[in-house]
Amino acid sequence: MIETSKSGAEGRLRAAIEPFVDRHELAGAVMLAATPERILAHETVGWANVARREPMPPDALFWIASQTKPMTATCVMMMIDEGWVSLDDPLEKYLPELRGLRWVASQDEQQTVLRAPAAPPTIRQALAHTAGFRFSTPLEQPTLDRFALVDAVRGYGLVPLDYEPGSRYQYSNIGTNVVARIVEIVCGQPFEDYLQSRVLDPLGMSETTFWPTAAQIQRLPSVYGPNAAGDGLNEQRHTQLRYPLDDRRTRYALPAGGLFSTAHDCLAFLRLLVHGGVHEGRRLLSAEAVAHMTQRQTPPELDESYGLGLAVWPGGYGHGGAAGTHMSVHVEDDLLLVWLVQHGGFPSRGAEAQEAFVRAAKDLPR
Repeated sequence: MIETSKSGAEGRLRAAIEPFVDRHELAGAVMLAATPERILAHETVGWANVARREPMPPDALFWIASQTKPMTATCVMMMIDEGWVSLDDPLEKYLPELRGLRWVASQDEQQTVLRAPAAPPTIRQALAHTAGFRFSTPLEQPTLDRFALVDAVRGYGLVPLDYEPGSRYQYSNIGTNVVARIVEIVCGQPFEDYLQSRVLDPLGMSETTFWPTAAQIQRLPSVYGPNAAGDGLNEQRHTQLRYPLDDRRTRYALPAGGLFSTAHDCLAFLRLLVHGGVHEGRRLLSAEAVAHMTQRQTPPELDESYGLGLAVWPGGYGHGGAAGTHMSVHVEDDLLLVWLVQHGGFPSRGAEAQEAFVRAAKDLPR
């Protein structure tokens, strides 16, 4: 059980971020800072809707976008723990539609030269963004959630890789969706059902979903970006998602970036990693699997440092989302942080608000 600290930290996070709200650089945020054992601060600042002056509630539901990736990676690592798949299995072992992939060796206005890779891309490379995949395909327009995984992966097989697998890092939704499709094939059930039964339910992440209910939609903050002049906020929509958000007939689970969640649910996931795969005395994931996820998997000659479904850096790991959300573990500080906003860009210095939150969180009394 996590207990909230009585350390007198109340209001310190809010005070650090209020100037961004006052300058109309940030609409509002939910902020949570914790140790593995207790919550240090769970605070809100600003507005869920600026025009209506609706205060940001602590239980607001946010599209966490690519923060979905480490949760998808967790599903894959569970299957690896159980011996169903291996990290270095080629993707084509499970997905015949990806057999014979070629990569673009050169390209100009006259021709495109394709070459066979020295070895086909693997599960490890797909999770570490070194498999050769581009971010998405033209078919995944105007939104990323318009195809079931089985259909999306068929489309991926028609597009050449951008580079020789293992030679570069290129952030990709495709790789994460591909490994989620492997989960479906091996376990024999939809990916969203596996995620629900093996990750979300055991962790008590009852608010996390690909399809927010009508009641949850009422708790979604409005989305903001910079206005035309760049000196204020303009209300907008999530351009990567199809509306209505609760429509299961035309919107499909997006393992690379489709989940909605809350601060407490994100904290529950971080605690699973911090505790080496154990949640409330029950092991859900092996310590070895967590180590693979939270340690660098990109080749040493590359500048980018990424694990399996997680960005990693000296002393920590975490992941962000397209709408400005972020969750992170700062190992040396024994600190878990969740930053939830809904922004498609920021005016002026708004993007600096997240780092201001991190600094304030590190200064909280214990």
